[in-house]
Amino acid sequence: MSGGAPVAISLPPDLETPCLVIDLDVVEANAARMAAAMAARGIALRPHAKTHKSVRLAQLQLAAGAIGVTVGTLGEAEVMAAGGIEDVFIAYPLWAAGPRAERLRALLGRPGLRLSVGVDSADGALQLARAAGPQSSLRVLVEVDPGNGRTGVAPARAAEVATAAQAAGLDVEGAFTHGGHAYAGLERVGAAAADEIAALSVAADALRAVGIEPRVLSAGSSPTARAAAAAPVTEMRPGTYLLGDRQQVALGASPPEGVALAVAATVVSTAVDGQVVIDAGAKSLTKDLPAYLAGYGWLPAYPAGTIERVSDYHGVVAFPAGTPRPALGEVVAVVPNHACPVIDLYDSFVATRSGMAVGRWPVDARGRSG
Repeated sequence: MSGGAPVAISLPPDLETPCLVIDLDVVEANAARMAAAMAARGIALRPHAKTHKSVRLAQLQLAAGAIGVTVGTLGEAEVMAAGGIEDVFIAYPLWAAGPRAERLRALLGRPGLRLSVGVDSADGALQLARAAGPQSSLRVLVEVDPGNGRTGVAPARAAEVATAAQAAGLDVEGAFTHGGHAYAGLERVGAAAADEIAALSVAADALRAVGIEPRVLSAGSSPTARAAAAAPVTEMRPGTYLLGDRQQVALGASPPEGVALAVAATVVSTAVDGQVVIDAGAKSLTKDLPAYLAGYGWLPAYPAGTIERVSDYHGVVAFPAGTPRPALGEVVAVVPNHACPVIDLYDSFVATRSGMAVGRWPVDARGRSG
């Protein structure tokens, strides 16, 4: 990875590796930058907490101007609510059956919590209504697909889901979408943002045609956040912008100095000529490898190296002849390709300022995938 690569990250001394390190100074700058960008456009910011899974980092985002948080699972919602976060959107077509129905009711009964949930089918809406109970006025947003091809109905069909939800007693707030197809590459970002705007425009018209005025039209992804922040969008849900990663820099969503996250790893072997092996493998870095990146992570202090292979506990870094490489026993910073799944591999992270550790913070929602 050449120009635009993440800048060098300072690691505190005496780290037990592999471990996760997050620079709070960079985090705060990222939080302020995105909040200011949305405020300037008149767009509410509801960041996705699946990236960091941390109550304290979510609180930092709220302090910077976010109106609430987005989560991807009921478990993440439970953790955020227990941590005092009072406005939570589960941006997922939650199927609320069995124990999940009981958990949803418990959340809805939590004093002071404003909860909303995604839905993309009439059956899903009916199940949510049954789970919530007749005394509840659960808020829902209809998910529409902007071309990502994952979940969400065609935008023109938003009214079908919305009318079913309304008939079941749910409070339809509006619609939401996710421009995840922006992750295909830098050349797709602008089109994906335009797709989000178009999808929400069609969905809003469809809702109004059946007498439902959308109060919220929510878009979201870090790569498309700024470009999609235009009418009729009222809310933005980026996540990875707070920590940054190699993907975000490559996609233009994060400046090189905006990467706050690194995995600290120790060189444990130099036995094979032309390579070093670090103690961060697939269980520390994941196997995420977008087509536009080379290697399973980036070593800012040793840019000639490429993490060519990862097994569970080994990261094999190849170096061209004559290029600088770390010594046996040296601790190096690795910028992950994709922050979100990496975070979920760790129970905690070392929080730093100016290269010095200031504490170890828990990854509160680690493993809460359901």
